[in-house]
Amino acid sequence: MRNLSTRAREISPSMTLAITAQIKKLKAEGESVINFGAGEPDLPTPEFIREAGKEAIDKGFLRYTPASGTMELKQAVVDRFKRVNNLLYSPEQVLISCGAKHSIYNLLQVLVEDGDEVVIPSPYWVSYPEMVKLAGATPLFLPTREEDGFCIDPKKLDDLLSGHPKAKVLILNYPSNPTGAIYDRARLEEISKICQRYDLWVISDEIYDVLTFEGEHISFASLSHDAYQRTITVNGVSKAYSMTGWRIGFCAGEESVIKAASALQSHSTSNPSSISQYASVWALRGGEEWEGVMKETYSRRAKLVVELVSELSKARIFPPKGTFYAFVNISGYGLSSMEFAKKLLEESKVGVIPGIAFGADEWVRLSFATSEEEIREGLKRWKEWEKGLI
Repeated sequence: MRNLSTRAREISPSMTLAITAQIKKLKAEGESVINFGAGEPDLPTPEFIREAGKEAIDKGFLRYTPASGTMELKQAVVDRFKRVNNLLYSPEQVLISCGAKHSIYNLLQVLVEDGDEVVIPSPYWVSYPEMVKLAGATPLFLPTREEDGFCIDPKKLDDLLSGHPKAKVLILNYPSNPTGAIYDRARLEEISKICQRYDLWVISDEIYDVLTFEGEHISFASLSHDAYQRTITVNGVSKAYSMTGWRIGFCAGEESVIKAASALQSHSTSNPSSISQYASVWALRGGEEWEGVMKETYSRRAKLVVELVSELSKARIFPPKGTFYAFVNISGYGLSSMEFAKKLLEESKVGVIPGIAFGADEWVRLSFATSEEEIREGLKRWKEWEKGLI
């Protein structure tokens, strides 16, 4: 039997797999597990979007669409970028993909060569490094600090790039998964100038844009003409419209990049689901009220989580300013994040995601995409478990 490809052998397995599998096992055994690991909204897809999906089936909208997405959905994406992000694109600058993750994967495949480097601020979303490696490039991690709000220090970015001439792309994600951090305009403008100096492409993953509940969300591409030209903005319907399973993401930017990514997609997945595209038009054109519901719901829960985690004696929370995640420092327990997550799950039936998966071993990610009752119960169990350690 021949070996797998080098590419396949170099993909790192998910470090959260053991925790996720154990949570499922305990639930299957009838245990009452509070799961703070979920990376998707708990609110259901709005009824008007579900009805649109049914309408697509009833109308027979069930065949191939153009590989890069329907013109109607591209126009809805263009309209949303203008309304939410103050960005002006044409449909020719838009690619519809099978989720925002797929958009990022496509972009990396067409933007980097073997031997290039991609700057990834740390803590980072788990898939970024693996997608970079699959594109033949090398992840170049740039640590951020809690004192800086888990945002890039422009000087450190400059210092890093001065010694890495092969760096070609910067990946930004804000509001951030896993930290919930956001960027203000002044810091983004400093970063933009550095990207111009070193001629970097920027992939700006703004999938949580409407889930910003402190400050405002400022799209990187909106900063200047130069930022607009070098930035590919990524988004989708999963988070803002509770449509994770519908698998529709999109990106917009320089037309030559979008054209190349569209050609790549035409030879991999072809078009995303026709039914999901049809429903996503309705989401983007009629979902403004729902965006407000999502923002208010998760803003309220974020405050509750901060309040309850602050009652723990050995943990420290970084107050999230967006998303539905809280980053909690667990260094006071004297355990690695994996050891902590396993122990908390086994002894109190509370599931969290170990921070090592995000490049931050002194932290865990707590998702508050669950009911306030579950949040209160889960943190009550955590508090009681902590008392047993003292």
